[in-house]
Amino acid sequence: MLRFGFPPLLRNCGSRLFPTLAPMVNIRAGTTAEATRDSGEWIFVDPGFASSAKSCGLLLQDQEPICVSFSELQLQLVRQVRASELPLNLAIEAPLSVAFGKEGNPVGRSVERRDRQARYWYVGLGCSVLVSATYLVRAITEAIPTREVRLFEGLVSFKTREKPSDHRADVQSLKNVVWGFAGCGRIISPDELAASPQDKVVSAFHVAGMSYGVPPVISVGA
Repeated sequence: MLRFGFPPLLRNCGSRLFPTLAPMVNIRAGTTAEATRDSGEWIFVDPGFASSAKSCGLLLQDQEPICVSFSELQLQLVRQVRASELPLNLAIEAPLSVAFGKEGNPVGRSVERRDRQARYWYVGLGCSVLVSATYLVRAITEAIPTREVRLFEGLVSFKTREKPSDHRADVQSLKNVVWGFAGCGRIISPDELAASPQDKVVSAFHVAGMSYGVPPVISVGA
């Protein structure tokens, strides 16, 4: 008799850590101490997932921010992870960690509520950019980076409805926080992300077999 159910990788995803399928590659979550201008080379990414539009923002270190398509962004990141021996700090404006409550249901993280507004990782745009980020990180993983890649989550949200989306401005805003410009935002430690002591926060990519840890959040305007 046939039996149907979730595969082992997906069972109880909110209540325990499931095994990783990722090879041992040179990728890990960055640390709050490394979220500084001089800790390595920086790339700031605002991922989109459009079929043809240049829906992604990209800023390489001290270059000018540009808009690119998803495929162009993916190709650029694959090149960059093999372009040097210096550590590469990669900031992606998407949920890089997720949270589950004590019963295993998805819940919001502390950074996803502000002034009575919510931007949860598991609904709406949060889901879309999470899928985009997963494909980007998978491409980087399969490229086998020749230098250390450190992941950082970017959070540019809670903007007024009157302000149009600007991918170049978003990656510039993330850079301003890391560069330490006053009043631009702050770096939020992974220890601060659980909205409740009972919540479990894990890598957003764990379910895809790429558990690189929970990175700090570069929060604009926080």
